[in-house]
Amino acid sequence: MLEPFEVLFEADLPAYAVPDELSRLYGRLGFADRVVYSNFVSSLDGVVALGSGFSAGSVISGKFEPDRFLMALLRACADAVVIGAGTMRATPGHLWTPAHVYPDLASSFSALRETLGRALQPRLVVLTAEGDLDVNHPAVQKGATILTTQQGAERIGGRQPASCDVVILGRGRQFKIARAFDELETRGFRVILTEGGPHLIGELIANHLLDEAFLTLSPVIAGRGKTRRLGMVEGVDLLPLVPVWSRLVSVRRQLDYLFLRYALPPA
Repeated sequence: MLEPFEVLFEADLPAYAVPDELSRLYGRLGFADRVVYSNFVSSLDGVVALGSGFSAGSVISGKFEPDRFLMALLRACADAVVIGAGTMRATPGHLWTPAHVYPDLASSFSALRETLGRALQPRLVVLTAEGDLDVNHPAVQKGATILTTQQGAERIGGRQPASCDVVILGRGRQFKIARAFDELETRGFRVILTEGGPHLIGELIANHLLDEAFLTLSPVIAGRGKTRRLGMVEGVDLLPLVPVWSRLVSVRRQLDYLFLRYALPPA
């Protein structure tokens, strides 16, 4: 049975009306009316991705039950969950829903969404400039919003199921990440969770679009050898010229794991 998180520190944060069982386990949780927040699990030495062929989060966390609960809880709060196509390719059987990672409390997550006036499930949003997308992926088959370019849409070629919508954001090979998130807001997605990957997080931070970061610090040491292993932020140089100093707003603990929440500086 999952034990309540030990709250070591918590700043003055928004608080939702969370169902009793979720509140008993996690305590207070809430977000601003408009927010983009991320969630990662990292090894003690800063690795969040292990290369192709691995579901890195499960390996790094050791499928630690409290981490899976928090992943589900953060999804339950969101209007939409945003991922890059690379993250989807790395997890071929995954569904980005609360119940997929923590089915035991599916009814409580549904009750939270109903209280918040959210849809039955968070909308999956996939960013893919090149249209390199498996339209048979179970998550796509259940429905997703695909943000891409004209070239990417042509590559998809209308093969997506009827449950999906394809939105063209640019005619070149890339689109601006800010335009993508503006599009999501126009569609009514104001509380947005992103689960990466690291290159997407890098773009969000570089464009001042990420408001908060949840980071589970696992006690495992991953190491780095010949295979490139990514940290939480990739594709952008910040230090020493553009430091991004975040503010610690919450610390929770379960056994040897720390659950950290940071607020990032506004633009």
